[in-house]
Amino acid sequence: MAAPAIPLPPSHVPNQSHPRIAEVEADIVDRLLGELLAVKDARPGTEVNLAEDDIFWLCRKCRETFLSQPMLLEVQCPVNVCGDTHGQYHDLLRLFEMGQFPPYSNYIFLGDYVDRAKQSVETMCLLMCYKIRYPESFFLLRGNHECASLNRIYGFYDECKRRYSIKLWRTFSDLFNCMPVAAVIEDKIMCMHGGLSPELHHLSQILSLPRPVDVPDEGILCDLLWSDPDASAEGWSRNPRGAQVVEDGYEFQASRQLVTLFSAPNYCGEFDNAGAMMCVNEDLVCSFRVLRPARHLVGRGGKGAGGGWGEEEEEEEEGEEDEIGGSLFRVPDAAEDGGKNVTGTASF
Repeated sequence: MAAPAIPLPPSHVPNQSHPRIAEVEADIVDRLLGELLAVKDARPGTEVNLAEDDIFWLCRKCRETFLSQPMLLEVQCPVNVCGDTHGQYHDLLRLFEMGQFPPYSNYIFLGDYVDRAKQSVETMCLLMCYKIRYPESFFLLRGNHECASLNRIYGFYDECKRRYSIKLWRTFSDLFNCMPVAAVIEDKIMCMHGGLSPELHHLSQILSLPRPVDVPDEGILCDLLWSDPDASAEGWSRNPRGAQVVEDGYEFQASRQLVTLFSAPNYCGEFDNAGAMMCVNEDLVCSFRVLRPARHLVGRGGKGAGGGWGEEEEEEEEGEEDEIGGSLFRVPDAAEDGGKNVTGTASF
């Protein structure tokens, strides 16, 4: 029997709750999931107005969950890997429809959940619910926009202030300061939002990074969230950042040892890019599922709205498995080989 597209009501879902989560807490999460998923078939942009006290509770419980796990996560396959979502809540729901809603698929998200589009609160709340409900199979890494100095400017602060309170934004900022920053899938595929650092010589250095911590202006943590690949350069060099969108949702570099993922289709309502998800199966074979932007935009899906309304197109990229199977490459124990991991990326 095929799994239902949305795991509701809770009685239809296998019980995978962490043993330390009390039954009453699981019931709270399931109630909030019901509210968040109720707009799945509504007009894109429809807000989910959760009670502010519920969001404070989610932040507190999710913070505890983050701190109970290491800064460098060890993840088993199969798992779906997703890149930036940037508050495009409707497109996040489309991603889950494409890859199956938790707990029927496992996930790693590579950061940048907030800013740019107008539904960062819903995006974070849905992801927090799944993290609390399925802590051993649903993983959230920190991106450079999960930083108060950045999301104070690019939209998240204004959204929290308009819809709730500045206090809620500060609570989210504290949550972000506790997020893990990297993951390794089966000791073969390394994932982070940004890239490696010239100061990083062994993965144990990531494990020793302190929490809670704000993002510094330099050093290992900064580089893990900010470093970008540059096909025109070799070795380490300063890399002036600009707005970067991967047109097809994923892009290879470094002789296919590196792939960049971007999962926000029609970014900011103006780029007409695709979004992508990397699916890693039990044999460490990787394939890509591509979420195309709406082809006929209607309504008010302009700049800042993210995504677009109209006809949707989804496709799965074929013919990739034999060339990029994760088992054909390995992540070295140290970074001296010129690490190959970068923004919203997974390295092979």
